Amino acid sequence: MKKCVLLLLVMLLAQFAYAKHIHQEKEYQKIWCQKAGGITEFRNPDNTRVDCLTDNYAIEFDFAEKWAESIGQALYYGLLTNKNSGIVLISENGKKDLPYIKRAALLAKKYNIKLWVMDSFKI
Repeated sequence: MKKCVLLLLVMLLAQFAYAKHIHQEKEYQKIWCQKAGGITEFRNPDNTRVDCLTDNYAIEFDFAEKWAESIGQALYYGLLTNKNSGIVLISENGKKDLPYIKRAALLAKKYNIKLWVMDSFKI
C-alpha cells in the first residue's frame, strides 16, 4: 500500500513539474494577438473560443508539446469562422521543442494551416 501511495505522489509531482511554464498561455496570446490586430478569446456560436481572431485567421495558441491538439482546434475554428486556420506554438525550451514544431509544420503544410512560433519573453 505504501508503494502505491508513493508512486501516486511521484506521478502527481511529475505532472505538476511538467505543467510549469515560464508564462501562462494567455500572456503569450495577449501580446501576439495585440500586435497582429486581432481579437482575443473570440466566442463562436457553440461557445468555443478562438484564441486570436484576425481579419484572415482563426488562430489557436498552444505550448509546443501540445502541437497535436492545436492542429484540430485550428482547423475547427477556421471552419466555424470561415477564416484560414492558424497556430502559434509557444517554445519555451529552445531546441527541445524542435521535434514538436517539425511535426506541426508537416501537418500545417499538408492542411494549409499557417504556423508561427513564439519564443518565451521577459517581463
